[in-house]
Amino acid sequence: MSTAVRSHAKINLGLGIGAPRPDGFHALVTVYQTLELYDLVTVTARYAATTTLRLTSNDSRVPTDELNTAWKMVVLALEALGLTAEVEIHIEKRLPVQGGLGAGSANAVAALVGLETELGIESQRAGESAGWPAKRLEIAAKVGSDVPLFLVGGAVLGRDRGQQVDPLPDFEPVWCVVATPQVGVSTPQAFRDWDALCAAEGLTPEASADKLEQLSRAYASAFAEVIPEGRPGAGSSGVPFDEGNLAGPMESALVRTGITSWIENDFERVVFPQHPSLAEIKRILAASGTPEAALHASLSGSGSALFGLYRIRGDAEAARERLRQAGVASQLTRTLPRSKYWSEMLLP
Repeated sequence: MSTAVRSHAKINLGLGIGAPRPDGFHALVTVYQTLELYDLVTVTARYAATTTLRLTSNDSRVPTDELNTAWKMVVLALEALGLTAEVEIHIEKRLPVQGGLGAGSANAVAALVGLETELGIESQRAGESAGWPAKRLEIAAKVGSDVPLFLVGGAVLGRDRGQQVDPLPDFEPVWCVVATPQVGVSTPQAFRDWDALCAAEGLTPEASADKLEQLSRAYASAFAEVIPEGRPGAGSSGVPFDEGNLAGPMESALVRTGITSWIENDFERVVFPQHPSLAEIKRILAASGTPEAALHASLSGSGSALFGLYRIRGDAEAARERLRQAGVASQLTRTLPRSKYWSEMLLP
């Protein structure tokens, strides 16, 4: 037998970055949001005297050794649990590689969920007496800064390097268009360009800490107003929604709180000057001043993927048509609330 797991993508609804720290990392504050788009990760595992691991993929660009995040996650999890097993992982890539959608990080969590299922370890209760749920987050942070978000799902506030995660109130799905241009963006180079910008503007780690703390509070406050406590409409509430028009609570909240007037991705300040075509794609997605304008459009992570959120499916499809005319590939999807993220992760 084997276990197939949906490995969902994420976008960054907003991303604030601090100046480089003495440890070489950057503090940041972001709002992650999972999407319905996914890779498919299939895990086969059985207990054995020693641990062996084999990883394959339909995409030759995916590492099939210890450099792969799924490989790292499985090895660390088995070590932490004191178990040995023969494990096979196959990653069917449907998401862009290094596109800013968190695909590799999501693969790591999907592999963990598959491993737990295959070995009969309850993913939410495994080793509870030994603190396994918290240990999972600790292991995830070792694998990558944005891996822990995929142990939460839905709308998630990320802090520090992004690995400190807290669930935000969920909202009903809205339509999302993800643009996947052929342009390649180097995340290390984007950070180097950001460091140069910080030096030019005199932004210190101390000053940026204040900036990020204020941003964290602003995000938490704004998203708390998406679904005020006690009101129906949260993603986990089970309240029905119209598949054809998914504006609902999120749209009204975005308008009411004015979040779209200030939520932004700091990477755009250094990535767009290096890749002007990405700035043009954001403009196409946004369609500002038109009836089909996006609720919000942005670069995701350091790119190169960009996204737009839309009131109705028709607006999203119009955005895809504009991108098609510009020669840019795209996918139509929706935001994925936390409850659906977990309930639909395992394939029947």
